[in-house]
Amino acid sequence: MTQVLEIDGLTKGFSLHHLEKDIAAFKDISFSVAAGEFVLLKGANGAGKSTLLRTLYRSYLPLAGEIRFHSSHGLIDLARAADVDVAHLRRTEISFVTQFLTARPRVSAEAIVTEPLRLAGWDPAAALDAARTALERFGVKPDLWAAYPTTFSGGEQQKVNLARALILPQKLLMLDEPTASLDANARAALVARLQELKDQGTAMIGVFHHPDDVLHLIDRIVDLTPEYTQTGGRDDVVL
Repeated sequence: MTQVLEIDGLTKGFSLHHLEKDIAAFKDISFSVAAGEFVLLKGANGAGKSTLLRTLYRSYLPLAGEIRFHSSHGLIDLARAADVDVAHLRRTEISFVTQFLTARPRVSAEAIVTEPLRLAGWDPAAALDAARTALERFGVKPDLWAAYPTTFSGGEQQKVNLARALILPQKLLMLDEPTASLDANARAALVARLQELKDQGTAMIGVFHHPDDVLHLIDRIVDLTPEYTQTGGRDDVVL
């Protein structure tokens, strides 16, 4: 299989200066993700699952280790890459989905979803049609397409968030509890879209509170519980 991401000895912690103490998030994590592979992160609350995703996305800098990403420009260590290179990869090859949408004031839902396509050079009319199709797929009513998501409920905002984040296939996709605010129909739409992306070769790393939502997509599991840090097959999922 073609490797997309190789994590080697990754360690992250935080310094609480006002308490004069250090808090470990995770230590010496190593695993890889290939094209078209779905890796589930597993562990108790506080095991560092979301922190690991944010470290891989380079929102956090690790204390040690390497994050080797096989980009279209060559191999790059995300742990040490320049901010400008990380920003470019986020626009073109790496996507991150959380359960929260940072909605911009006075920007419509369809404009938010259209933006990645526009930046990729799509024709404006075609980009708008694709954005509306994505919004409809996730269950956002047509009456809301031109409205501002700042006025939406949490669940409706998350639908807009998913439509935007998943509208273009990327080489690497990270998902942090994306189903937390979704109804059953939107969860089904998400799983269907993830299956499409997997079939197209997107490498995926996810944290799911209810892993049964994506059980048939999971290829391997990385357990971050300190005494059980390991990888295994999808039969290791505890539902």
